[in-house]
Amino acid sequence: MSSQSDIAIHVEGLSKQYQLGAAPGRNPTLRDKLANTAKRILRLQRSAPLESFWALQDVSFQIQRGEIVGVVGHNGAGKSTLLKILARITSPTSGWAEIHGRVGSLLEVGTGFHPELSGRENIFLNGAILGMRREEIRRQFDEIVAFAEVEKFIDTPVKHYSSGMYLRLAFAVAAHLELDILMVDEVLAVGDAAFQKKCLGKMQDVTQQGRTVLFVSHNMQAVQSLSQRTLHLKGGRVQAFDETSVVIASYLAGLEDRDCEHRWADDEAPGDDTLRLLSMSVADEDGSTSGVFQSGKALTVEMRFDLRKPDTSLCVGFDLTTNFGDVVLRSYQTDAPHEQHLPQHIGENIWRCTIPRGLLNHGTFQIHPRISLHNLKWIVRADAALQFKMLLDHGESPFWNSLHERSRPGVISPILGWSVAQDGILCRPE
Repeated sequence: MSSQSDIAIHVEGLSKQYQLGAAPGRNPTLRDKLANTAKRILRLQRSAPLESFWALQDVSFQIQRGEIVGVVGHNGAGKSTLLKILARITSPTSGWAEIHGRVGSLLEVGTGFHPELSGRENIFLNGAILGMRREEIRRQFDEIVAFAEVEKFIDTPVKHYSSGMYLRLAFAVAAHLELDILMVDEVLAVGDAAFQKKCLGKMQDVTQQGRTVLFVSHNMQAVQSLSQRTLHLKGGRVQAFDETSVVIASYLAGLEDRDCEHRWADDEAPGDDTLRLLSMSVADEDGSTSGVFQSGKALTVEMRFDLRKPDTSLCVGFDLTTNFGDVVLRSYQTDAPHEQHLPQHIGENIWRCTIPRGLLNHGTFQIHPRISLHNLKWIVRADAALQFKMLLDHGESPFWNSLHERSRPGVISPILGWSVAQDGILCRPE
């Protein structure tokens, strides 16, 4: 039995209810209150009951000091709501949470930054908000800037930073200041692979100093390597809280019910007042959406969305990942040459992307919608909407059937061209 002094986070019976149409995750503005009052009056006039949903229901757990705990679950499982309550950004409807120590949270890119202030000024501002003395911040300042790799831009207003620069500086501030608890919510997905590795190493260093990390991610490899225990949320409830390997195995087994077509109900369509994603699908070149494809056939990913405000900075795309969360590729429509850019129009748009044949290896893959403005503001960043299995059978090679391998190392398995250097004759097996 752990003593009270060993506990960093103690959550008991935590529940959070939201009203549909309200703005979750933040305190309502005067505009929100007026709008919600008008909606209530209209509902009363129509005798319509006020709709609501539970983002969290009766969540209870304890986390020890110096422990790294992963948090996994589908989109809408309650992961972000939980962290926002623990970070005191929003309050629970019922239940309670005790936090022992000073908390730093990284829940969204740029959270807590003032866009008009420079990187230098935001470092000191964030430290002051966390209750740190100026001397404490100054002592860590050089390490923060070096880790974030923004030395040349440290005196530039952060509104001019790219999303990657925002992320690096925000993480560096949260990880280097003298906090007892660090909470990170999936924002590492914005950074490049080298920076993600750097962040994972830093989080391990943080726990060796006796500090606690709560880490939300869809990357099962990162969760597996970083956390000792993992919390699995499903439908706002605790599905499991156990050793990471046990929880991940159960979580991945539950992904098998995903399919190759997904439509969102009108009131659940992800997006904002710029765009709402209506549906996604993946099919092979024969039009099949069976969910089991041969690698020798091209796949088409279709995204159907309702565009309400055309914007030239709109980036519509997806992440293709393994079912363990490793990113195979990210593709946006803006990747195409300028002359091939897709036209936008108010109302329903249907855009398609082709994954070439002979690319993917044997295995299970997922597609996650990713829609943003200039890669800075996320409009849609949803959990795996689609899942399919790929069978390694490139077919088009007359020599393919003579190979005994049906699964090769690696995520991709393209057929590459070979030639003899001295005379250019293609090298083919006998």
